[in-house]
Amino acid sequence: MPASKTSRLPRGAKERPLPPNPPTAPSKDLHVFANPAPERDYAIQFQVPEFTCLCPLTGQPDFAHFTIDMVADKLCVELKSLKMYFWSYRNEGAFHEQVTNTILDDLVKATKPRYARVSAKWFVRGGIYTNVVAEYRKKGWKPEAPVEMPAHAAATGLLG
Repeated sequence: MPASKTSRLPRGAKERPLPPNPPTAPSKDLHVFANPAPERDYAIQFQVPEFTCLCPLTGQPDFAHFTIDMVADKLCVELKSLKMYFWSYRNEGAFHEQVTNTILDDLVKATKPRYARVSAKWFVRGGIYTNVVAEYRKKGWKPEAPVEMPAHAAATGLLG
């Protein structure tokens, strides 16, 4: 049976054409908003599992999983702008060490955090995995000691 040229939409739904231009595009602009709890240190973690850029020597794609850990001060980074920021690297050539440190520098410039760490786990290229970690600490900032909680018996498997 030949495929129909009309799409199968739910009853009552109307087909709408896609916009001529995507509603968003890659950008190096990082937008910020006021930290809702600047009186305390709290951890913010972003996971970016689908980062791509190009090898500056071969032009082949490089893939990485980025983890960003931050303790905000007065500003937080807005997620959509962070997504567009990471997308902006897709067609750029960059060495692993360079791009990891540039991302940290740009986040620090935009948010001025108390602490930030950018960890990049680069996927295998030529049989070698590369991990790059870059950190920033605001001058004079000292983290509070973490609160240690005893493991619950259910988590340890000690319940009968």
